[in-house]
Amino acid sequence: MEAATTGGFRTLRDLEEAGRRRCSPAVWAFVQGGAGEERALERNRTAFGHHTVRPHVLTGVDRVDLSTRLLGQSVNAPFFASPTAYQGLLHPDGELATARAAASAGVLAAFSTLSSHPLEEIARAGGPAGGRWFQLYVQPDFAETQRLVQRAETAGFKALVLTADVPVLGVRDRQAEGGIALDFVVPVGNGPNIQTPVRQPERSGSYFTFGSASSTWALVDGLRVVTRLPIGVMGILRAVYALKAVEHGAAAVVVSNHGGRQLDAAPATIDVLSSVVHAVGARCEVYLDGGVRRADDVLIALSLGARAVGLGRPVLWALSAGGEAGVARLFSLLSTELAIDMALVGRRRISDIDATLLGP
Repeated sequence: MEAATTGGFRTLRDLEEAGRRRCSPAVWAFVQGGAGEERALERNRTAFGHHTVRPHVLTGVDRVDLSTRLLGQSVNAPFFASPTAYQGLLHPDGELATARAAASAGVLAAFSTLSSHPLEEIARAGGPAGGRWFQLYVQPDFAETQRLVQRAETAGFKALVLTADVPVLGVRDRQAEGGIALDFVVPVGNGPNIQTPVRQPERSGSYFTFGSASSTWALVDGLRVVTRLPIGVMGILRAVYALKAVEHGAAAVVVSNHGGRQLDAAPATIDVLSSVVHAVGARCEVYLDGGVRRADDVLIALSLGARAVGLGRPVLWALSAGGEAGVARLFSLLSTELAIDMALVGRRRISDIDATLLGP
């Protein structure tokens, strides 16, 4: 009975299975699948296990504050809902449920170009105070890209996040085997003209052509011309590209391998985080996405220099398990767990978390 009234699951350990129980096999394969043999997907999780955090005792911590600022906006926790496509496959309310739950919790949420609901409806669901970013997939016609960006700005999104690591969709075997192949057409809430990333190249002899998948760093310059929103670049796994993002005016970078769904040989995001943080210093904010499941993961990432971390699959599991109530419970449980962890390591504020917490 308790689980039925609290979003469909009792604990964070129960969340994934609770989501699976209420999801069709085809959609579950879409959610869970990674690239190829799913080594990058597994690497994201196992890499967190290579880090330890040392408890601090008798520190007199009687109160913990999880609040922080993400690109200038105050939020109640150092984690956010990562942009994930087609949330309506998990629950009819999809992104609307995520927006409402995030706004109620004071948690930031990022929403995909490939959302199941129009970005204007998502903004209304979150209300005027809701913290939200718009994740951008560049369209073949830059004029259409500009229209998307201006719609997001008008609707009250607070930042633009350019996904840079999907010039073409990765090889996603489990997704194809599960019944939602890469050429599966899912309605996009932002309009029939919205194009998904290139699914398959055109082949002529030894040549493979990827159509419009030819963006360069000049794209970031072009986006800065058409929007006043701060721009983040998502999909950074090398310090040199984080520096390029800064050079082109990015306010943030997201260390991400797209949830292990693009290049299967890609490193775990937590393994490259500190190199990116050290390269950019205070010149831009650094976020991490990939493999975060529990408060320990959040604490490790913050200790290595991330300003906040994104939650991808856990939000989808929570949507499947209980819609808005499920996402709300995820945020509540994770916030409580992080507060407990901070008390155990003797840290009162997010700004107090640093590398001195890390083991052996």
